[in-house]
Amino acid sequence: MHRSSASIVVASFFCLAFVGIASTSHAQPPDARLGELKTLNGHFPFQVPESKEAWEERAERLRTNILVSAGLWPEPERTPLNAVIHGRIERDGFTIEKVYFESLPGHFVTGLLFRPLDGQAATVKRPGILCPHGHGGRMQRFSDKELQAELDSGREKFAESGQTPKLARCAQLARMGCVSFMFDMLGYADSLQIPYEVAHRHKDPRPEEARPTDGSLPESWVMFSIDAELRLQSIMGLQVWNASRALDFLAELPDVDTEKLGVTGNSGGGTQTIILGAIDPRVKVSFPNGMVSTSMQGGCYCENCNLLRVDTGNVELASLMAPRPQAMTAVNDWTRDMMTDGYPQLQQLYRMIGNESDVMCSHFPDFPHSFNYVTRGLMYPWMNRYLDIGVKEPIVEADFAKITDEEGSVWNDEHPKPTSVSPDHERDVCGWFDQQAKQSIDKWWPKSSDELESFRASMSQAWTTILSLNESNREKQPFAINLNLEDPRFAGFTGFSRNEDRKTEVPVAVLVSNTRPANAGCVILLATGGGTGILNKNNNSEMHELIKKLLDQGHVVIVPDLFGQGEFAVEYSGDGPLGGTSRNAKDDWTRQRLVDDERRYAAFTFGYNKTLFAERVADLMEIIDIANAQFGKPVSLVGAGNVAPVTLAAAALTGDSVKRAAIMLGDFRFSSVDAYSSADFVPGAMKYGDIEALAALNAPRPLWLSMKGSIDERVKQCYTIAGASDQLVLQEAKPEMPVDEIVEFISRP
Repeated sequence: MHRSSASIVVASFFCLAFVGIASTSHAQPPDARLGELKTLNGHFPFQVPESKEAWEERAERLRTNILVSAGLWPEPERTPLNAVIHGRIERDGFTIEKVYFESLPGHFVTGLLFRPLDGQAATVKRPGILCPHGHGGRMQRFSDKELQAELDSGREKFAESGQTPKLARCAQLARMGCVSFMFDMLGYADSLQIPYEVAHRHKDPRPEEARPTDGSLPESWVMFSIDAELRLQSIMGLQVWNASRALDFLAELPDVDTEKLGVTGNSGGGTQTIILGAIDPRVKVSFPNGMVSTSMQGGCYCENCNLLRVDTGNVELASLMAPRPQAMTAVNDWTRDMMTDGYPQLQQLYRMIGNESDVMCSHFPDFPHSFNYVTRGLMYPWMNRYLDIGVKEPIVEADFAKITDEEGSVWNDEHPKPTSVSPDHERDVCGWFDQQAKQSIDKWWPKSSDELESFRASMSQAWTTILSLNESNREKQPFAINLNLEDPRFAGFTGFSRNEDRKTEVPVAVLVSNTRPANAGCVILLATGGGTGILNKNNNSEMHELIKKLLDQGHVVIVPDLFGQGEFAVEYSGDGPLGGTSRNAKDDWTRQRLVDDERRYAAFTFGYNKTLFAERVADLMEIIDIANAQFGKPVSLVGAGNVAPVTLAAAALTGDSVKRAAIMLGDFRFSSVDAYSSADFVPGAMKYGDIEALAALNAPRPLWLSMKGSIDERVKQCYTIAGASDQLVLQEAKPEMPVDEIVEFISRP
């Protein structure tokens, strides 16, 4: 199928001995996915859609993707906060109180609550502003030397309050008449249950992250384990949940006006501000400082989770706040290019769907990464204006007596710190999220025909999201023919399935019988090795027999090399990103490509890049669409080997485009995936029903499934409810391929 194929001589079907489907070289297809993987330090431009309607459609998908990636879709129960407020301290113009509450049972969020001290009644409703602090913690202090440098540069003004710049904004907001709350990120200050070293400095796998040595599945697990990844449980997801519950806490206070809620944070707190503005409509105004950028997207574990920034980035995620007002700064860090790359696009979007004046980015090219006296001075009037606080401008931040560590500490003898800590606490947290997900997703499964469509809608949306399947904007084009094949026994061609949007070129071979009219339909045949391996004369004798009999029945047979198969899998050796094993052109990739980062975390790769499994599903779905359009015949699928689950997923998500599917799963389950480097790793696959969910989504399509062990009875129930109980054929997997049985099933009218 490669362009350098003029020297190929085709003898007969059973003598196709070339290395690639149409290539004698080891050159790979010109597919952009073979290039460098995207990293958190890449470029993430925001392309504004052409219309308000197009943006609203994309925005809805992005919001769902955020929630899914954070492990919060469907949303867990918002259990009672059981909030405790104690230890009131007075300063000039404001008070400080210590807070702890349960974002989920047994997991405590801590922080400091700032309120105005202006003589007004406690029942007066005031704006509420959430202040996620960012890295360094809420009690972060400058050293004497650091503080002097801040004062000399003008970045800070006061020797007293300037020591703790994160608390300074809370104090000033309270003096302006707002209730402000700064909660602790995981591992900082009084957030002790998951330590800083785990939440922000995890590098190598801990012993607790390993599965049992006997091969069984664990009953409980910790963050960063494969069992957490397969359920989309992450430090970032927990922190997003904590932030959302912190907004709940603020909104439930008797002196807070729920129609006047704002959020502002810097650095890691800026990331939390972006995400909250994107997913929570209660946020009326935001100031996400230090993280709205088309460059570095957030370098910490707490800012990364699988799927989050695949085909998107922080500027577009921030744009989900639109048309609600938001402001930010561009300084001498990764935000330095915002004035020309990012901010103009935000202005364009606001202009299209709201008011351009409701977005602002101010440029301070000499300032380093910080939220200092000057940049905080931009945030105060922004909040004043859009929350209708009514403070006379200009607003000038005032000094206050420093807050000691003892004054800022939430835990004491009367309020002892929690005893549940990692790793056991992580197990409890992961177990709670898992229980919540099971309770909600179990309700999706239909018990009557009236519930079948809602099941399909919810489960399809989940799998479409975790597989990062986006609609292609291009018109479906025919296969690009590279070489015509003619033989007394068969005819056809080799070529490519091309997608200009994805910049992909997938090799395919299309075969038809020369002795029987091709009037029975199309069969796409998928197996280990791809089309290259299937058509190699030394391999797959069962596949050769299957192809021959399908051709004799009048089928068009299409054999592709999905990504990482056949012509993609050229010889490679070494310990590089392809998995570190030597392979020749007929060996599929068995491991994921991973980014070059010494920190062992799935999201540093799959927060920005699709999994290999997802790429293969996308390839197959496009080939299905093209085959339908080009040949005008019903398309059926036959899947075996390491791409059998890919075949099942594609069939489940293509609607009516597939007529029948025969799939030999063997003993595959996503739950058996033991590492995120596995070629079959899909974040969230266990959470959203594993293989059974994909099988059920095929109903009422005729599905022949060969597998080891039993299948969930709910799959059979879905077929029964759909009035197609006879269309689900379940077979115990056998060593030999039942060729005649497959041909008979696929060839049924």
